[in-house]
Amino acid sequence: MQSPLPVRDGVNATRLRLPDEGPWDTAMDYMMHRWGHIDPQGIEDRFDAGEIVGEGGAPLDRATKLDDHTFIWYYRTLPPETRIPVDISILYQDEHLLVVDKPHFLPTTPGGTYIQESALVRLRNQLNLPDLIPMHRLDRMTAGVLLLSTNPETRGKYQVLFEKRQVQKEYECVSAAEPAAGYPAVDFPVVVRNRMTKSRSYLLAEVIDGEPNAETRIERLETFDGGTPADAPGAGAGLAAGLTPAAAGSEKPRRLARYRLEPHSGKTHQLRVHMASLGLGIVNDAFYPDLLDKAPDDYTKPLQLLARGIRLVDPISKQPVEYRSNLELSEALQTPR
Repeated sequence: MQSPLPVRDGVNATRLRLPDEGPWDTAMDYMMHRWGHIDPQGIEDRFDAGEIVGEGGAPLDRATKLDDHTFIWYYRTLPPETRIPVDISILYQDEHLLVVDKPHFLPTTPGGTYIQESALVRLRNQLNLPDLIPMHRLDRMTAGVLLLSTNPETRGKYQVLFEKRQVQKEYECVSAAEPAAGYPAVDFPVVVRNRMTKSRSYLLAEVIDGEPNAETRIERLETFDGGTPADAPGAGAGLAAGLTPAAAGSEKPRRLARYRLEPHSGKTHQLRVHMASLGLGIVNDAFYPDLLDKAPDDYTKPLQLLARGIRLVDPISKQPVEYRSNLELSEALQTPR
């Protein structure tokens, strides 16, 4: 449903569905029930100023009946945000597409405590493109190629490609060179297939029994010494990188590897789960294989996962195109071969 309010400061107006019935006479009564404990004066002021609107942009007032509208729209009051010290690089732009290198730590879309500090809102404001919409998402901790639609009239043509899985994605990661103790050796390249679902606890994904719905091809590209654990991201990250507790606490050099990952499905955290399932958890992964205690972002230790490239047949030009990231994984860059 099209919002009657335009994008403001890079952020869409919030849409609220009003209940069909209840003990509230007016729309304002219902909003007071929901949020009056937070800012009752602010709610009254918004109704008085005509800042809350219904279908067609008709402003509501304090007396507007609850059943006069099914949906209403309004702008949220956004709290101040601390700038995330990363920048977005533009790889390609035309009248239909914008392709960028999203950095680590920056979410793709606004949500939670990250509104202005999201790739979408930053780019809308920076490029004056209020209709900008991402065609897919990258996790906040994942960097790399991100495609966004700049033109609502042609957006559907690109969305169909993603829906029909006619877009080929390639990722790279840095993990331990050999599986952790207790895991079998891996003969690369290998295809991991299993059934994944969102966990009932926190934000984790998990593997369950059943028909596979997630598939990733994994190839080891190169191996190298990763330095001693004293130079590494800490014992927790050492374990997440597939190291045993003994190895994580020793002074022996870590043997790491760079891998190419080709997902044939798009489940939440699929690549991180599939690498961890081999005993090769990605370096600096705070979720898999073990959930570490929540801590402030350490911008010197990004998750070593990068969306390296995307290939597709452009639905406008009908020509095959490929977009490649210019970023590199820090563990692979800083480590001598």
